[in-house]
Amino acid sequence: MENNQQGKSPFAWVALIIMTLATGTFGILFYNQKQETESKEVSIVQKAKELAFTQTKLDSVSRSLDIKIAEVQQLGGNVEELMKVKAKLEADKVALRKNAKFEVGKYNAKIKEYEQFLADKDVEIAKLKEENGLLSVENQSLASENTNLKTEKETLTQTKMQLTDSVTAYSSKNRELSQKVAIGAALKAENIKVLAVSPKGKVRTDDTYRSKRVDKLKLQFTLPPNPLTQTNEKEIYVRVLDPEGAVITDEAMGSGKFNWQGQDMMFTTKDRVAYQNTNQTVEMMYDNPQRLRPGKYNVEVYSEGFRIGSSQFTIK
Repeated sequence: MENNQQGKSPFAWVALIIMTLATGTFGILFYNQKQETESKEVSIVQKAKELAFTQTKLDSVSRSLDIKIAEVQQLGGNVEELMKVKAKLEADKVALRKNAKFEVGKYNAKIKEYEQFLADKDVEIAKLKEENGLLSVENQSLASENTNLKTEKETLTQTKMQLTDSVTAYSSKNRELSQKVAIGAALKAENIKVLAVSPKGKVRTDDTYRSKRVDKLKLQFTLPPNPLTQTNEKEIYVRVLDPEGAVITDEAMGSGKFNWQGQDMMFTTKDRVAYQNTNQTVEMMYDNPQRLRPGKYNVEVYSEGFRIGSSQFTIK
């Protein structure tokens, strides 16, 4: 046993030495790789900072160019050269965003050229201002005029609003007056009588009738004079309501619908009357095809959107 252990000892030492050397080698390689990675990271960060700084400088030059263009335009000068430089600058900005191999020195040189161009333009603009004689007093005068124009505009706007309110108020009053005139001009049916006509043609003038003796209903009323009412043909509708409130209708006898205050209503009969403004008497006849049930009946008379009268009669 002892001889075997002694025979293996040299190999064990050799293996240990090899492992130690390998570990050292890997350590050195790892350290070198780490250093290289950190160096690349520092380089990338530096590039990013340079790129951001360059982009910021180009944006600043772009804003300055916009200001110069506006100034020259206001002074009536030629902005063609400024516009060309502006277009070139925008192209450089696009190229900067797309260029993977960014060279800070190249763009710094471009930026210096742009800044020198701006400085030269400042001198030209100063001369242009002097030539045009643009003074601070004139600017103040223009500002004052602008303020006056705004004030006048506000005044005109207020006046327009007041006129609009006045027109609205007058329109509302006009509608009210029109409604009052329409109400005042409405027909009125007075002395309304509902007469019963028997099958033999005998007319009864009582307010109460026997059902079997009512073959027709005859409506009589007068239309008093009204100076506001137009003397023309009027359409008059009559509604006869049974004791339960249902309208008596028969299309064969001329019943139908008419519009009153925005809603359709059934009518029993209708007629056209030439209004003469002379307290005239009007008679309307309704042939009753059905036997009337006992009870109290209501009669309503309408014309030109108004209910102009009403009456009652009884069937027993």
